[in-house]
Amino acid sequence: QVQLVESGGGLVQPGESLRLSCAASGSIFSINAMGWYRQAPGKQRELVATITTGGSTKYADSVKGRFTIFRDNVKNTVYLQMNSLKPEDTAVYYCNAETPPAYYWGQGTQVTVSS
Repeated sequence: QVQLVESGGGLVQPGESLRLSCAASGSIFSINAMGWYRQAPGKQRELVATITTGGSTKYADSVKGRFTIFRDNVKNTVYLQMNSLKPEDTAVYYCNAETPPAYYWGQGTQVTVSS
C-alpha cells in the first residue's frame, strides 16, 4: 500500500506560479514512477507530467516549457512547479504512484487560475 498526500493548490491569477507537493508513504520501495494528472469540470482526467525512479520525465504538450516535475528522494516527495499559469490549467490535480500492477491516487488539490 502507498499513501499519497497532496498540497499546494489554490487560486492564482494568469501568469502566476504555484508549486504542488505530493508526499508518499508506505511501500514506497515498490514505486516505479510518480506523476501528476488533472481533471477539469466535464472533462476526462489527463496526464500532466510523470517522473520515473531513474529521473526520466514526460510532459503533456500543453504544459511543456511551463511546468517542471521533480522529486526529493530523501523526503519521498514529488513536486510540480507550475509557471505562467493559464485559465485552462484550472482543474483538480491528482498525484499518482505506479506500483505495477497497482496504481495509487491522492485525494486531489484544486488549482484555479482566474483574474
